[in-house]
Amino acid sequence: MLFMACLISYMLRVNMSVNILAMVQPIQSNARQITDDNSTTAGWLATNRTTTDHQTTTSTVPNYGPRYNWSSHEQSIILGAYFYGYLVSSLPAGICAERFGGRNMVGLSLAFSALLTALTPLAAETGMWVTIANRVLLGILGGFLYPALHNLISKWAPPDEKGKFVSALMGGTFGTVVTWPLVGVLIETVGWSFAFYIPAAIAAIVSALWYLIVADAPSVHPRIKAEEQEYIEKSLGDTISKSKLLPPVLSLATSLPFLSLLVLHFGNLWGLYFLITAAPKFMSEVLGFNLAKAGFLAAMPYLARSLAAFLFGTVGDHLRKKSLLGVTAIRKSFCIFSHIIPGLFLVGLIYIGFDPYVCVAIITLSLGFNGASTMTNLQNSQDLAPNFAGTLYGIINFVGTSSGFISPMLVAHFTADRSTMDEWQYVFLIGAAAYILPALVFVVFGSGQVQKWNEPKQKPPTTGQEHS
Repeated sequence: MLFMACLISYMLRVNMSVNILAMVQPIQSNARQITDDNSTTAGWLATNRTTTDHQTTTSTVPNYGPRYNWSSHEQSIILGAYFYGYLVSSLPAGICAERFGGRNMVGLSLAFSALLTALTPLAAETGMWVTIANRVLLGILGGFLYPALHNLISKWAPPDEKGKFVSALMGGTFGTVVTWPLVGVLIETVGWSFAFYIPAAIAAIVSALWYLIVADAPSVHPRIKAEEQEYIEKSLGDTISKSKLLPPVLSLATSLPFLSLLVLHFGNLWGLYFLITAAPKFMSEVLGFNLAKAGFLAAMPYLARSLAAFLFGTVGDHLRKKSLLGVTAIRKSFCIFSHIIPGLFLVGLIYIGFDPYVCVAIITLSLGFNGASTMTNLQNSQDLAPNFAGTLYGIINFVGTSSGFISPMLVAHFTADRSTMDEWQYVFLIGAAAYILPALVFVVFGSGQVQKWNEPKQKPPTTGQEHS
Protein backbone atom coordinates (compact mmCIF):
# COMPACT_ATOMS: atom_id res chain seq x y z
CA MET A 1 0.00 0.00 0.00
CA LEU A 2 2.97 2.34 0.59
CA PHE A 3 4.14 1.58 -2.95
CA MET A 4 0.66 2.12 -4.43
CA ALA A 5 0.11 5.39 -2.56
CA CYS A 6 3.36 6.79 -3.99
CA LEU A 7 2.64 5.44 -7.47
CA ILE A 8 -0.80 7.10 -7.52
CA SER A 9 0.58 10.36 -6.14
CA TYR A 10 3.14 10.54 -8.95
CA MET A 11 0.57 9.44 -11.55
CA LEU A 12 -1.52 12.50 -10.67
CA ARG A 13 1.59 14.70 -10.43
CA VAL A 14 3.30 13.95 -13.76
CA ASN A 15 0.31 13.33 -16.07
CA MET A 16 -0.06 17.06 -16.77
CA SER A 17 3.44 17.29 -18.27
CA VAL A 18 2.27 15.09 -21.15
CA ASN A 19 -1.42 16.02 -21.21
CA ILE A 20 -0.79 19.74 -21.55
CA LEU A 21 0.86 19.21 -24.94
CA ALA A 22 -2.45 17.85 -26.25
CA MET A 23 -4.44 20.64 -24.54
CA VAL A 24 -2.74 23.61 -26.21
CA GLN A 25 -2.24 24.95 -29.70
CA PRO A 26 1.17 23.78 -30.98
CA ILE A 27 3.65 26.64 -30.76
CA GLN A 28 5.73 27.09 -33.89
CA SER A 29 9.36 27.28 -32.87
CA ASN A 30 12.38 28.36 -34.91
CA ALA A 31 13.21 24.70 -35.25
CA ARG A 32 11.59 22.98 -38.20
CA GLN A 33 8.32 21.16 -37.55
CA ILE A 34 8.65 17.67 -38.95
CA THR A 35 6.33 14.69 -39.13
CA ASP A 36 6.92 10.96 -38.94
CA ASP A 37 4.00 8.58 -39.35
CA ASN A 38 5.82 5.86 -37.41
CA SER A 39 6.44 7.91 -34.26
CA THR A 40 4.55 6.99 -31.11
CA THR A 41 1.97 9.33 -29.61
CA ALA A 42 3.91 9.54 -26.37
CA GLY A 43 6.99 10.51 -28.34
CA TRP A 44 5.10 13.12 -30.33
CA LEU A 45 3.65 14.57 -27.14
CA ALA A 46 7.05 14.66 -25.50
CA THR A 47 8.74 16.55 -28.34
CA ASN A 48 5.94 17.82 -30.63
CA ARG A 49 8.16 16.97 -33.52
CA THR A 50 10.01 14.01 -35.00
CA THR A 51 12.28 13.47 -37.98
CA THR A 52 12.17 11.90 -41.44
CA ASP A 53 14.97 11.47 -43.93
CA HIS A 54 15.14 14.64 -46.12
CA GLN A 55 11.46 15.60 -45.83
CA THR A 56 10.04 18.62 -44.04
CA THR A 57 6.34 19.25 -43.70
CA THR A 58 4.08 21.05 -41.28
CA SER A 59 2.50 18.70 -38.74
CA THR A 60 -1.25 18.39 -38.86
CA VAL A 61 -2.70 19.03 -35.43
CA PRO A 62 -4.39 15.85 -34.14
CA ASN A 63 -7.85 16.17 -32.62
CA TYR A 64 -7.41 15.00 -29.03
CA GLY A 65 -10.05 17.36 -27.61
CA PRO A 66 -10.38 21.12 -27.02
CA ARG A 67 -7.19 23.17 -27.38
CA TYR A 68 -6.45 26.37 -25.49
CA ASN A 69 -4.35 29.36 -26.46
CA TRP A 70 -1.97 29.18 -23.50
CA SER A 71 1.46 30.69 -24.18
CA SER A 72 4.71 28.91 -23.27
CA HIS A 73 4.99 31.10 -20.17
CA GLU A 74 1.43 30.27 -19.11
CA GLN A 75 2.10 26.57 -19.66
CA SER A 76 5.20 26.77 -17.46
CA ILE A 77 3.13 28.37 -14.68
CA ILE A 78 0.58 25.55 -14.92
CA LEU A 79 3.31 22.90 -14.81
CA GLY A 80 5.07 24.59 -11.88
CA ALA A 81 1.87 25.22 -9.90
CA TYR A 82 1.91 21.72 -8.36
CA PHE A 83 5.32 22.28 -6.78
CA TYR A 84 4.34 25.60 -5.21
CA GLY A 85 1.48 23.84 -3.47
CA TYR A 86 3.72 20.91 -2.59
CA LEU A 87 6.23 23.23 -0.96
CA VAL A 88 3.54 24.89 1.19
CA SER A 89 2.24 21.68 2.78
CA SER A 90 5.50 19.73 3.17
CA LEU A 91 6.49 21.62 6.32
CA PRO A 92 3.34 21.11 8.46
CA ALA A 93 2.55 17.67 6.97
CA GLY A 94 4.63 15.66 9.42
CA ILE A 95 3.16 17.44 12.46
CA CYS A 96 -0.36 16.88 11.09
CA ALA A 97 0.35 13.16 10.58
CA GLU A 98 1.63 12.84 14.13
CA ARG A 99 -1.43 14.62 15.52
CA PHE A 100 -4.19 13.16 13.33
CA GLY A 101 -2.74 9.86 12.10
CA GLY A 102 -0.93 8.89 8.92
CA ARG A 103 -3.81 6.73 7.69
CA ASN A 104 -6.25 9.63 7.42
CA MET A 105 -3.66 12.04 5.98
CA VAL A 106 -2.78 9.66 3.14
CA GLY A 107 -6.33 8.44 2.52
CA LEU A 108 -7.82 11.92 2.35
CA SER A 109 -4.91 13.14 0.20
CA LEU A 110 -5.50 10.38 -2.36
CA ALA A 111 -9.30 10.78 -2.33
CA PHE A 112 -9.34 14.56 -2.81
CA SER A 113 -6.48 14.35 -5.34
CA ALA A 114 -8.61 11.96 -7.37
CA LEU A 115 -11.50 14.43 -7.25
CA LEU A 116 -9.34 17.40 -8.31
CA THR A 117 -7.82 15.38 -11.16
CA ALA A 118 -11.29 14.41 -12.41
CA LEU A 119 -12.25 18.11 -12.32
CA THR A 120 -9.20 19.24 -14.33
CA PRO A 121 -10.95 19.20 -17.76
CA LEU A 122 -13.71 21.39 -16.30
CA ALA A 123 -11.08 23.69 -14.77
CA ALA A 124 -9.31 23.99 -18.14
CA GLU A 125 -12.59 24.87 -19.83
CA THR A 126 -13.23 27.55 -17.19
CA GLY A 127 -9.85 29.21 -17.64
CA MET A 128 -6.09 29.14 -17.14
CA TRP A 129 -6.11 30.51 -13.58
CA VAL A 130 -8.71 27.98 -12.46
CA THR A 131 -6.43 25.27 -13.88
CA ILE A 132 -3.49 26.74 -11.96
CA ALA A 133 -5.55 26.82 -8.75
CA ASN A 134 -6.49 23.18 -9.34
CA ARG A 135 -2.83 22.20 -9.67
CA VAL A 136 -1.79 24.21 -6.59
CA LEU A 137 -4.45 22.44 -4.51
CA LEU A 138 -3.31 19.10 -5.93
CA GLY A 139 0.26 19.97 -4.90
CA ILE A 140 -0.85 20.91 -1.38
CA LEU A 141 -2.53 17.50 -1.03
CA GLY A 142 0.55 15.76 -2.45
CA GLY A 143 2.81 17.49 0.07
CA PHE A 144 1.06 15.70 2.94
CA LEU A 145 1.75 12.25 1.53
CA TYR A 146 5.41 11.40 2.15
CA PRO A 147 5.71 12.77 5.71
CA ALA A 148 2.53 10.83 6.59
CA LEU A 149 3.97 7.66 5.05
CA HIS A 150 7.15 8.09 7.11
CA ASN A 151 4.97 8.44 10.19
CA LEU A 152 3.31 5.11 9.36
CA ILE A 153 6.64 3.41 8.67
CA SER A 154 7.94 4.51 12.08
CA LYS A 155 5.03 2.64 13.71
CA TRP A 156 4.81 -0.41 11.46
CA ALA A 157 8.31 -1.31 10.27
CA PRO A 158 10.55 -3.47 12.50
CA PRO A 159 14.04 -1.87 12.49
CA ASP A 160 15.58 -4.83 10.64
CA GLU A 161 13.02 -4.45 7.82
CA LYS A 162 12.89 -0.67 7.40
CA GLY A 163 14.99 -0.71 4.26
CA LYS A 164 12.32 -2.65 2.39
CA PHE A 165 9.54 -0.45 3.78
CA VAL A 166 11.33 2.76 2.74
CA SER A 167 12.15 1.20 -0.66
CA ALA A 168 8.40 0.96 -1.24
CA LEU A 169 8.36 4.78 -1.36
CA MET A 170 10.08 4.44 -4.75
CA GLY A 171 6.63 3.63 -6.09
CA GLY A 172 6.57 7.29 -7.10
CA THR A 173 9.54 6.85 -9.43
CA PHE A 174 7.89 3.78 -10.93
CA GLY A 175 4.69 5.81 -11.28
CA THR A 176 6.52 8.07 -13.74
CA VAL A 177 7.47 5.07 -15.88
CA VAL A 178 3.87 3.81 -15.92
CA THR A 179 2.07 7.13 -16.35
CA TRP A 180 3.74 8.63 -19.42
CA PRO A 181 3.00 5.68 -21.75
CA LEU A 182 -0.49 5.25 -20.21
CA VAL A 183 -1.60 8.83 -20.79
CA GLY A 184 -0.03 8.79 -24.26
CA VAL A 185 -2.24 5.85 -25.24
CA LEU A 186 -5.33 7.38 -23.57
CA ILE A 187 -4.83 10.71 -25.37
CA GLU A 188 -4.45 8.99 -28.74
CA THR A 189 -7.42 6.65 -28.32
CA VAL A 190 -10.06 8.56 -26.32
CA GLY A 191 -8.74 12.12 -25.93
CA TRP A 192 -6.87 14.08 -23.28
CA SER A 193 -9.83 14.48 -20.92
CA PHE A 194 -9.80 10.72 -20.27
CA ALA A 195 -6.08 10.99 -19.49
CA PHE A 196 -7.37 12.79 -16.37
CA TYR A 197 -10.52 10.73 -15.76
CA ILE A 198 -8.87 7.28 -15.86
CA PRO A 199 -5.98 8.12 -13.46
CA ALA A 200 -8.56 9.79 -11.19
CA ALA A 201 -10.66 6.61 -11.15
CA ILE A 202 -7.58 4.49 -10.37
CA ALA A 203 -6.69 6.88 -7.54
CA ALA A 204 -10.22 6.64 -6.09
CA ILE A 205 -10.04 2.83 -6.07
CA VAL A 206 -6.64 2.85 -4.33
CA SER A 207 -7.96 5.37 -1.79
CA ALA A 208 -10.84 3.02 -0.92
CA LEU A 209 -8.45 0.05 -0.61
CA TRP A 210 -6.19 2.17 1.59
CA TYR A 211 -8.97 2.70 4.13
CA LEU A 212 -9.88 -1.00 4.07
CA ILE A 213 -6.34 -2.29 4.57
CA VAL A 214 -4.27 0.30 6.47
CA ALA A 215 -4.35 1.37 10.14
CA ASP A 216 -2.32 3.98 12.03
CA ALA A 217 -0.51 1.39 14.16
CA PRO A 218 -0.52 -2.38 14.85
CA SER A 219 -2.38 -1.79 18.11
CA VAL A 220 -5.43 -0.35 16.32
CA HIS A 221 -5.59 -2.62 13.27
CA PRO A 222 -8.87 -4.59 13.37
CA ARG A 223 -7.57 -7.75 11.66
CA ILE A 224 -3.93 -8.08 12.75
CA LYS A 225 -2.80 -11.38 14.27
CA ALA A 226 -1.77 -11.15 17.91
CA GLU A 227 1.69 -12.64 17.25
CA GLU A 228 2.37 -10.15 14.43
CA GLN A 229 1.35 -7.21 16.61
CA GLU A 230 3.53 -8.47 19.45
CA TYR A 231 6.49 -8.99 17.08
CA ILE A 232 6.29 -5.45 15.66
CA GLU A 233 5.77 -3.71 18.99
CA LYS A 234 8.53 -5.71 20.68
CA SER A 235 10.98 -4.96 17.85
CA LEU A 236 10.25 -1.21 18.10
CA GLY A 237 10.78 -1.23 21.87
CA ASP A 238 10.25 2.06 23.66
CA THR A 239 11.35 4.35 20.80
CA ILE A 240 7.72 5.11 19.88
CA SER A 241 5.76 7.14 22.41
CA LYS A 242 2.09 6.40 23.06
CA SER A 243 1.39 10.08 23.71
CA LYS A 244 1.32 12.85 21.10
CA LEU A 245 4.42 15.00 21.54
CA LEU A 246 5.25 18.41 20.12
CA PRO A 247 8.38 18.41 17.94
CA PRO A 248 11.46 19.81 19.73
CA VAL A 249 12.12 22.70 17.35
CA LEU A 250 15.12 24.12 19.23
CA SER A 251 16.76 20.70 19.49
CA LEU A 252 16.28 20.16 15.76
CA ALA A 253 17.82 23.53 14.90
CA THR A 254 20.95 22.72 16.91
CA SER A 255 21.30 19.01 16.11
CA LEU A 256 24.30 18.30 13.87
CA PRO A 257 23.03 14.82 12.89
CA PHE A 258 19.70 16.34 11.77
CA LEU A 259 21.30 19.30 9.99
CA SER A 260 23.65 16.96 8.13
CA LEU A 261 20.63 14.85 7.12
CA LEU A 262 18.93 18.00 5.82
CA VAL A 263 21.98 18.80 3.68
CA LEU A 264 22.17 15.19 2.45
CA HIS A 265 18.49 15.18 1.43
CA PHE A 266 18.90 18.51 -0.38
CA GLY A 267 21.80 17.03 -2.36
CA ASN A 268 19.73 13.95 -3.22
CA LEU A 269 16.78 15.99 -4.51
CA TRP A 270 19.12 18.36 -6.38
CA GLY A 271 20.55 15.41 -8.28
CA LEU A 272 17.12 13.89 -8.90
CA TYR A 273 15.40 17.09 -10.08
CA PHE A 274 18.50 18.14 -12.02
CA LEU A 275 18.54 14.91 -14.03
CA ILE A 276 14.77 15.00 -14.57
CA THR A 277 14.70 18.60 -15.81
CA ALA A 278 18.12 19.18 -17.38
CA ALA A 279 19.13 15.86 -18.92
CA PRO A 280 16.49 15.92 -21.72
CA LYS A 281 17.51 19.50 -22.59
CA PHE A 282 21.17 18.44 -22.70
CA MET A 283 20.46 15.42 -24.90
CA SER A 284 18.31 17.46 -27.25
CA GLU A 285 20.37 20.64 -27.61
CA VAL A 286 23.92 19.33 -27.22
CA LEU A 287 23.70 15.74 -28.40
CA GLY A 288 20.81 16.15 -30.88
CA PHE A 289 19.17 13.06 -29.42
CA ASN A 290 15.48 12.64 -30.23
CA LEU A 291 13.71 10.98 -27.31
CA ALA A 292 10.73 10.20 -29.54
CA LYS A 293 12.86 7.46 -31.12
CA ALA A 294 13.69 5.91 -27.75
CA GLY A 295 10.80 6.21 -25.31
CA PHE A 296 12.00 3.14 -23.43
CA LEU A 297 15.49 4.62 -23.04
CA ALA A 298 13.96 7.80 -21.59
CA ALA A 299 12.20 5.73 -18.91
CA MET A 300 15.21 3.56 -18.07
CA PRO A 301 16.78 5.89 -15.43
CA TYR A 302 13.53 5.94 -13.41
CA LEU A 303 13.07 2.19 -13.73
CA ALA A 304 16.69 1.60 -12.68
CA ARG A 305 16.23 3.80 -9.60
CA SER A 306 13.09 1.91 -8.55
CA LEU A 307 14.64 -1.55 -8.93
CA ALA A 308 17.96 -0.57 -7.34
CA ALA A 309 16.12 0.89 -4.34
CA PHE A 310 14.71 -2.53 -3.45
CA LEU A 311 18.11 -4.17 -3.98
CA PHE A 312 19.97 -1.69 -1.75
CA GLY A 313 17.15 -1.81 0.82
CA THR A 314 17.36 -5.61 1.03
CA VAL A 315 21.16 -5.58 1.32
CA GLY A 316 21.06 -2.88 4.00
CA ASP A 317 18.43 -4.78 6.00
CA HIS A 318 20.56 -7.94 5.81
CA LEU A 319 23.65 -6.11 7.09
CA ARG A 320 21.62 -4.68 9.96
CA LYS A 321 19.85 -7.92 10.85
CA LYS A 322 23.11 -9.89 10.95
CA SER A 323 24.82 -7.07 12.91
CA LEU A 324 27.56 -6.95 10.27
CA LEU A 325 27.50 -3.13 10.43
CA GLY A 326 26.07 -0.67 12.95
CA VAL A 327 23.26 1.64 11.89
CA THR A 328 25.51 4.70 11.67
CA ALA A 329 28.09 2.76 9.62
CA ILE A 330 25.36 1.58 7.21
CA ARG A 331 24.01 5.11 6.71
CA LYS A 332 27.46 6.60 6.06
CA SER A 333 28.86 3.80 3.89
CA PHE A 334 25.78 3.69 1.64
CA CYS A 335 26.34 7.40 0.87
CA ILE A 336 29.07 6.14 -1.47
CA PHE A 337 26.36 4.57 -3.63
CA SER A 338 23.53 7.08 -3.14
CA HIS A 339 25.52 10.30 -3.60
CA ILE A 340 29.23 9.99 -4.38
CA ILE A 341 29.05 7.53 -7.30
CA PRO A 342 26.10 9.38 -8.95
CA GLY A 343 28.11 12.61 -8.62
CA LEU A 344 31.12 11.01 -10.29
CA PHE A 345 28.90 9.83 -13.16
CA LEU A 346 27.85 13.45 -13.73
CA VAL A 347 31.52 14.38 -14.01
CA GLY A 348 31.88 11.50 -16.46
CA LEU A 349 29.18 13.01 -18.68
CA ILE A 350 31.53 15.90 -19.41
CA TYR A 351 34.25 13.64 -20.79
CA ILE A 352 32.45 10.61 -22.28
CA GLY A 353 28.84 11.74 -22.79
CA PHE A 354 29.13 12.68 -26.46
CA ASP A 355 27.24 9.66 -27.77
CA PRO A 356 23.46 9.79 -27.10
CA TYR A 357 23.23 6.17 -25.98
CA VAL A 358 26.30 6.43 -23.77
CA CYS A 359 24.72 9.54 -22.27
CA VAL A 360 21.50 7.65 -21.46
CA ALA A 361 23.57 4.81 -19.97
CA ILE A 362 25.46 7.21 -17.70
CA ILE A 363 22.27 8.94 -16.54
CA THR A 364 20.65 5.54 -15.96
CA LEU A 365 23.61 4.40 -13.84
CA SER A 366 23.63 7.68 -11.93
CA LEU A 367 19.95 7.47 -10.99
CA GLY A 368 20.22 3.71 -10.49
CA PHE A 369 22.92 4.05 -7.84
CA ASN A 370 20.91 6.86 -6.27
CA GLY A 371 18.35 4.18 -5.40
CA ALA A 372 20.63 3.54 -2.42
CA SER A 373 19.14 6.71 -0.90
CA THR A 374 16.57 4.35 0.66
CA MET A 375 19.38 3.42 3.07
CA THR A 376 20.66 6.98 3.62
CA ASN A 377 18.65 10.22 3.57
CA LEU A 378 15.25 8.56 2.99
CA GLN A 379 15.57 6.44 6.13
CA ASN A 380 17.71 8.45 8.52
CA SER A 381 14.78 10.43 9.97
CA GLN A 382 13.49 7.09 11.27
CA ASP A 383 16.79 6.54 13.11
CA LEU A 384 17.15 9.96 14.69
CA ALA A 385 13.63 10.33 16.09
CA PRO A 386 10.98 7.65 15.43
CA ASN A 387 8.45 9.78 17.33
CA PHE A 388 8.97 12.67 14.91
CA ALA A 389 9.91 10.79 11.71
CA GLY A 390 7.10 12.49 9.78
CA THR A 391 8.00 15.97 11.04
CA LEU A 392 11.69 15.49 10.28
CA TYR A 393 10.96 14.26 6.78
CA GLY A 394 8.54 17.13 6.19
CA ILE A 395 11.25 19.67 7.11
CA ILE A 396 13.99 18.13 4.96
CA ASN A 397 11.55 17.68 2.06
CA PHE A 398 10.49 21.33 2.34
CA VAL A 399 14.09 22.50 2.05
CA GLY A 400 15.00 19.88 -0.55
CA THR A 401 12.08 20.71 -2.85
CA SER A 402 13.56 24.18 -3.36
CA SER A 403 16.24 22.50 -5.49
CA GLY A 404 13.49 21.84 -8.04
CA PHE A 405 13.30 25.60 -8.64
CA ILE A 406 17.00 26.43 -8.24
CA SER A 407 18.56 23.85 -10.56
CA PRO A 408 16.55 24.86 -13.68
CA MET A 409 17.48 28.51 -13.00
CA LEU A 410 21.13 27.48 -12.86
CA VAL A 411 20.86 25.66 -16.18
CA ALA A 412 19.13 28.69 -17.73
CA HIS A 413 21.92 30.97 -16.46
CA PHE A 414 24.74 28.99 -18.03
CA THR A 415 22.91 28.23 -21.29
CA ALA A 416 21.29 31.64 -21.84
CA ASP A 417 23.45 32.49 -24.87
CA ARG A 418 24.71 29.12 -26.04
CA SER A 419 23.98 25.48 -25.20
CA THR A 420 27.16 23.54 -25.91
CA MET A 421 29.38 21.19 -23.91
CA ASP A 422 31.51 24.19 -22.88
CA GLU A 423 28.58 25.68 -20.96
CA TRP A 424 27.17 22.39 -19.74
CA GLN A 425 30.42 21.26 -18.13
CA TYR A 426 29.87 23.88 -15.40
CA VAL A 427 26.29 22.68 -14.91
CA PHE A 428 27.41 19.07 -14.49
CA LEU A 429 30.27 20.01 -12.15
CA ILE A 430 27.87 21.95 -9.88
CA GLY A 431 25.45 19.00 -10.00
CA ALA A 432 28.27 16.64 -9.04
CA ALA A 433 29.28 18.91 -6.16
CA ALA A 434 25.64 19.03 -4.98
CA TYR A 435 25.73 15.23 -4.74
CA ILE A 436 29.21 14.70 -3.29
CA LEU A 437 29.73 17.56 -0.78
CA PRO A 438 26.56 16.83 1.26
CA ALA A 439 27.65 13.17 1.45
CA LEU A 440 31.00 14.24 2.93
CA VAL A 441 29.20 16.48 5.45
CA PHE A 442 26.98 13.56 6.47
CA VAL A 443 29.93 11.17 6.79
CA VAL A 444 31.49 13.60 9.31
CA PHE A 445 28.40 14.72 11.27
CA GLY A 446 25.66 12.18 10.50
CA SER A 447 24.37 9.55 12.90
CA GLY A 448 22.15 6.46 13.04
CA GLN A 449 21.51 6.79 16.77
CA VAL A 450 18.18 7.62 18.37
CA GLN A 451 18.65 11.21 19.54
CA LYS A 452 17.96 12.20 23.13
CA TRP A 453 15.29 14.68 21.98
CA ASN A 454 13.18 11.81 20.56
CA GLU A 455 11.64 11.50 24.05
CA PRO A 456 11.94 14.96 25.63
CA LYS A 457 10.10 13.94 28.79
CA GLN A 458 11.90 10.67 29.35
CA LYS A 459 15.40 9.71 30.30
CA PRO A 460 17.60 9.83 27.20
CA PRO A 461 19.15 6.64 25.78
CA THR A 462 22.55 5.52 27.00
CA THR A 463 25.35 7.42 25.24
CA GLY A 464 26.69 5.56 22.23
CA GLN A 465 23.76 3.11 22.11
CA GLU A 466 22.43 2.55 18.58
CA HIS A 467 18.84 1.72 17.80
CA SER A 468 19.03 -1.64 16.08
